[in-house]
Amino acid sequence: MKAFFFGLGYSSQHAVKATRERGFAVGGTVRSAEKAERLQAEGIDAIVFDGERPGPGVGAALEDVTHVILSAAPGDDGDPVLQHHRAELDAAPRLEWLCYYSTVGVYGDFDGAWIDETAPLVPRNMRSDLRVLAEQAWRDYAAQRGVPLTILRLAGIYGPGRSTFDRLRDGTARRVIKPGQVFNRIHVADIARVTALAAERRLDGTFNMADDEPAPPQDVIAYGAEMIGMPVPPDLPFETTEMSPMQRSFYRDNKRVSNRAIKHALGIEMLYPNYRAGLRQILESEE
Repeated sequence: MKAFFFGLGYSSQHAVKATRERGFAVGGTVRSAEKAERLQAEGIDAIVFDGERPGPGVGAALEDVTHVILSAAPGDDGDPVLQHHRAELDAAPRLEWLCYYSTVGVYGDFDGAWIDETAPLVPRNMRSDLRVLAEQAWRDYAAQRGVPLTILRLAGIYGPGRSTFDRLRDGTARRVIKPGQVFNRIHVADIARVTALAAERRLDGTFNMADDEPAPPQDVIAYGAEMIGMPVPPDLPFETTEMSPMQRSFYRDNKRVSNRAIKHALGIEMLYPNYRAGLRQILESEE
């Protein structure tokens, strides 16, 4: 079996490791020749595709691929892989499974209520609007090709090198207080493990990838600061805190996202079911 990742970013590189451990050969795309060279040195068949134009070598790379995982963000013109490499996917003779990394942002705001995959999609920003369209484009493509498709709607991704600890240490962590606001998170190791298990089983369907315990963002920062002996940043009221439009847009969505469906489908529990367990793992990995 060979897995090919369109977009070897943070989550996909962890998923590469998990799929390799299960016997998959792996390849994928990156946006620069420098990154391709670095990953090739690690035994990953990386080629350049920047999403703006067809990637030379993608067609040849797909000739023996069985599993394709897609994490490239859609643009105004739609999904970049379908835009530039649909014909090569059509011609891939061994293709038997697709996986698309989406976002829980497709749901929009539910005023803190619990939701699952049956909730209506009412996204509150253009990024999430485009994700809804991309999800459907991949469902249509999978149906046309006659292959199963797993859509993973990811909550806020964190892990080693991308966590509260990093923001505390570089001075960018802020405890923005919006009463009643909660977010789900997902440790990158859980994304990687679920991707590999879903690939093995050729899972079909749309699933949330979130932890068990949505929590206020300020609680996570305070817990992380205490773990590493740093001062807890002061409270900042949401209404008067200066933020970029993108940062402020995240606070427009308030919901508790259930992960019950993916746990049932794969017969698992999350490796890091809450932010406390996840942060402990990150700190242990640093030590």
